[in-house]
Formats: sequence, structure tokens, C-alpha cells
Amino acid sequence: MRITSLNPPHGGILTEQELPIELARELVASVTHLPTIPLDRFQYDDVICLATGVYSPLRGFQNRYEARSVIEAMCLDSGELWPIPITLAVSPDVFAQLKKARLARLTFEAKTVALMHLDDLFWLDPEEEAQGVYGTLDSQHPGVRRTLALSPLRVAGPVTLTVVPTWEYGPVLSPRAMRDLIRARGWQTVVAFQTRNPLHRAHEYIQKVALEMVDGLVLHPIVGTTKADDVPASVRWQVYETLLQEYYPPERVALAGFPAPMRYAGPREAVLHALARKNYGFTHFIVGRDHAGVGGYYHPTASQLLCQKLADRLGIQIIAPEPAFYCHKCQQMATSRTCPHDALYHDLLSGTYVRKALREDLALPPTIIRPEVDHLLRRYYQNRA
Repeated sequence: MRITSLNPPHGGILTEQELPIELARELVASVTHLPTIPLDRFQYDDVICLATGVYSPLRGFQNRYEARSVIEAMCLDSGELWPIPITLAVSPDVFAQLKKARLARLTFEAKTVALMHLDDLFWLDPEEEAQGVYGTLDSQHPGVRRTLALSPLRVAGPVTLTVVPTWEYGPVLSPRAMRDLIRARGWQTVVAFQTRNPLHRAHEYIQKVALEMVDGLVLHPIVGTTKADDVPASVRWQVYETLLQEYYPPERVALAGFPAPMRYAGPREAVLHALARKNYGFTHFIVGRDHAGVGGYYHPTASQLLCQKLADRLGIQIIAPEPAFYCHKCQQMATSRTCPHDALYHDLLSGTYVRKALREDLALPPTIIRPEVDHLLRRYYQNRA
């Protein structure tokens, strides 16, 4: 049996900060006097990622110095690459209560989900943050809109999770649990594919081309907070399970959710996603066209180019595929690298096109989307209408 040598985490160690559930319950019961910081779902997603090692080497929300370093130079105080500041915004009332505190309870839906050691309370200009991270101040951009709506008052410090996060679908594995799965499978090389969309035939083609080169494929879709008009994770999960059961070799694939929230930060977020996958132990990561983009804010190849430029600092091999299409002349999926035929023979595939067709109840051929997927998504759009 081969001994699997996993990709080391970013910074060299998984920064896990979780308590055994019984100890956590006792601790939470003894600190009810502490000030509380209420979280929205997006912030809770970040807490989960900080405490389970997804955002290694971060141990908590970043302070004023690291936030500025990340915005201006995409690096931590240690010099490690880091593309997006992970900070915690609070209201003026909460900020005032925390000025003399050293510990605070983080609550979601009125339940304590984590404890936070307060290291810094500071002010961060939302416009400066938005311009640095997203490259625009256009409020039509969902990430910019969210950032500009944040309070400039921030609190920093390590967080410790006191609950076991639950999901309506699963599994959503921590980096350590994923590493255990990779070892159990005996995979030496593993490629991760991220998506926040249902899968169409171009996705499937790209994944299977990658699977020809590595031992295992992990479909690793976003299950954290996304835009309101994105297809919900619960619906997408049915699509993923259906496709994997019918069209993929089960011994060489796995499905697990990625709990980070979606920022739609284009190139910088692609780097964050790559570093997180390194923490999971993956050796390869697929960065597609307009990865983590939205609308027309980023050039279609911007995310791929930035990840390739930073390849030596990322520590994970980037696969940057060409856009795939179905060629009626070739009678198969192809890209411009393998197909010599004119575009009039091509069925072009994109998530935007698929969503538009389903919303308008237009027919989609099986060269674009599997019939099983078409059925699941059409039912969702019909029910929503």
C-alpha cells in the first residue's frame, strides 16, 4: 500500500481551534456574563473557516496591521501570501461594550457559537477595503455592496468554535477530515473543483480531463453564503450527487462542501480559494474562466493569470483550462486546443446561459446539460416562479 504524502497546509500547520463538545458546553455556560457579538450568516461562515483550519495560518479575525498589509501587498506580517482581509465588523453599540473586554461571545441566531479573545479594536475604511479587494467601488458589485454597508468598526483576535456546525446536506469536511479521507483512499495526487453553480457538460469535461492526470477528484462546491439569485446549495447538492452516481468512477471521486462565504472578488478570491484547498491537502486546483467573478468586472482570464503568476507562493498546482464546448463536427466535447472547426458547429456552455434558459423555460439540449440535471433545475425554477 502506498503511503500518501499530503500537501502541507499554508504556513506549515492547520490552525484548528475547536473544543470537545461537552467541554464547550460547560465553558459557554460559565461565560454568560461576557459581552456578545452577534454574527450574520456570512460572518459565521468565516468563523467556521477560521476555527477549522480552512483559513490557515489565520487563527482569528485580522488586526489593523494585517488587514492593511493584505489590502496593500497581499501578504501577512510573516510574509506569507494572503489576498483578502478577514475582519469582523461590529456596530457602534457593540464596539463600545467591547472597549474594556478581553473576551467576547460570538452568537448566531441568539446561540453562542464561538469565543473570541479580543486583541485589537480598530477602524477600517470600507471604501479603501472595497477598492483594494474588488478593484471597484461600483455598488452594483455584490461584494462591494456588502463591504460598503459594513461598519468601519472592527474587532480582531483568535476565535474558538464552541458548536459543531450543521448542514442540511453533507458532508462538509474540515481540512483534517479531508486529509484523513485522502489517506484512506491512498491518493497521491488530488484535484479539487470548486463551483457555486450546478454542473453542465463543460464542467464535467474539465473535471474528467483533470482526473486523467491525478489519482482522485474532489467536487468541492461552495456551501457558504452566496448571492440571493444563485441556485441554493440544497438544490445544487442534488445535482452533484446525481452526476457523481451516474457518470463518475466512485472509487476516484468524492463530494464535500466548502463552507466559506462567496465574496465575488475575482482574482483575489481565486487565490484565497487555492490557498484553502492547499490546507485541505489537495495537490491540484482547477481555476476556470472568471473564477469567483461576477458580471463583467474582471477579465475572463484574470483569476487564472494571477494564480499562475503566484504559483511559487501558492504551493498548489493550478489547472487553468480553456473554455469547453460541444462540437457537432467532432461529435464530442472539446476546446480550441483540440477542435479545428468553425464556431458555427459549437454549442457554447456557460452557467449564465443555462440559468437564463431555465428561468425562461427554454429547451436545453443534452450536449449542454445532462437530462437528469435539466429535470432537477427546471423543477426548482418552476417552483420558484
